[in-house]
Amino acid sequence: GPSGGPFSRHGIGRGRLPFSVVSGEDLAAFERIVPGRVITDPEVLEASNVDWLRMVRGSSVLLLRPRTTEEVSHILRHCHERNLAVNPQGGNTGMVGGSVPVFDEVILSTALMNQVISFHDMSDGPVCPCGCGAPSEAQASVQTLPAQRPQWPQWVLADGMVLNCLSTLRKDNTGYDLKQLFIGSEGTLGVITAVSILCPPKPRAVSVAFLGSLCWKMLGEIVSFLVCSLLWGNQSRLWGQSPFYVLIETSGSRAGHDAEKLNDFLEQVLSSGLVTDGTVATDHLKVKALWALRERISEALSRDGYVYKYDLSLPTERLYDLVTDLRVRLGPRAKHVVGYGHLGDGNLHLNVTSEAFSPSVLGTLEPYVYEWTAEQRGSVSAEHGLGFKKRGVLGYSKPPEALRLMQQLKALLDPKGILNPYKTLPAQA
Repeated sequence: GPSGGPFSRHGIGRGRLPFSVVSGEDLAAFERIVPGRVITDPEVLEASNVDWLRMVRGSSVLLLRPRTTEEVSHILRHCHERNLAVNPQGGNTGMVGGSVPVFDEVILSTALMNQVISFHDMSDGPVCPCGCGAPSEAQASVQTLPAQRPQWPQWVLADGMVLNCLSTLRKDNTGYDLKQLFIGSEGTLGVITAVSILCPPKPRAVSVAFLGSLCWKMLGEIVSFLVCSLLWGNQSRLWGQSPFYVLIETSGSRAGHDAEKLNDFLEQVLSSGLVTDGTVATDHLKVKALWALRERISEALSRDGYVYKYDLSLPTERLYDLVTDLRVRLGPRAKHVVGYGHLGDGNLHLNVTSEAFSPSVLGTLEPYVYEWTAEQRGSVSAEHGLGFKKRGVLGYSKPPEALRLMQQLKALLDPKGILNPYKTLPAQA
C-alpha cells in the first residue's frame, strides 16, 4: 500500500490537515519527556504504521512510549502547543483502522503502561494503566465480566490536562457520567491512561456446549430455553453436519449441581428437536478447543481470499436474513457469504469473500448493507467502532442532530483537532 496515506480502495481518503511537521526541536523535547523511548527507526515504526488487517497504512516518523500519566500529559501539552497531530495506540488490533496513523501523526503508544497500580480485595477490582492486557487463564484468579465496563477512568485531554476520576466505588450518581463519553470515543476526545475495573472471583468451573441445529430460528429457541435451565456437563461426541451451530459457555461454583442441570437441559433440547447434534466439554483443553472453532473463523476466512467485513447490530429475529439476502444479491461473484457473531445481543459479524478485491463486489455491498441495517434500526458498528474505515457511515445509525452534538463535543474538548484526526466522525465540509 502507499506509504503516505490510506489504501485507495476504501475511497474515503482526504488531504492532510494543516498540522505541524515533527522537527528536530520536537524530538529533543520528547527525549526530555520520555528519555530513551523516542522511536524513529523505520523498521520499528512499520508495525505501528500498519493496522492488524493490513488495510490501512500511515507514514508516521515518530513513536513515543510513555510509562506514566504525567508523561502522557507532557507529551500532549507539547503537541497541543505545536499543533502536532497525535495517534493514540494500544494493542493495534482494531478492525477499522482507528489505531494507526492516516498520514504522519505522532504515535503515542500505551504499551509500556502495563503495571497494576493497586488491587482492592473488598471492592473486587484492580486499578491499572490502559496498557495492561488480560492475564492468561492459568494465571488469573479473577475475571472481568463482558457486560461490566470500567468503573471510572483517568484520562488526559488534548491540551495535557489530567482528569483523575479513578474510583473503585460501584455507585456514584453525582453529575454527568463522563466515562461513557470517553469510552468508545476511539482516542478522539482524550487519552485514557488508567481505569478501575470490576473483577469478580473467577468461577471454579466452566463448561462449553457446541450444539447444532437445522434451522436458524431454532438457535434463538435454544438460547431462550437456556435462560430457564443452567448449562453444565460432560463430553459427548460431535457427529454429522448441521447448517447452524451455537456455542454456549456457562460458569458456576458447584460442578455437581451444574452437571445435573446440564443433563436435564440436553435431554430436553435433544428430545424436542431443537438440537440435532453437539458436544459439551468441561475439561480445560476441550473447552479451549471448542472456543477455537469460533475464534478462528476470522483467520480461516482470511485464507479464502479478500474479505469484506461488517460488524452490525440487528434485531435478533432478523440477524441472519441479511446473510441469505446477500447470497442471492452477490451470486457467483462471492466465494462465501458468512454470518456469525453473538446471538444473545444481536451482533452479526458479516463476512464476504472473493478471489481478490473487486470494485463490483464492494459496490454491490455498499451502501446496500448499511441501508439494509438502517431500515431495521440497527447499528453499522456493534463492537469494532468507526475508526478511519467506517467514519463515513455514522449517519446510517445516528440522526443529524446527534452528529452535530458529537462535532460540538469534539470542538470543545479538542479545539485544534489534534487527537486521532480523520477518525470516528464524518469529515466536515
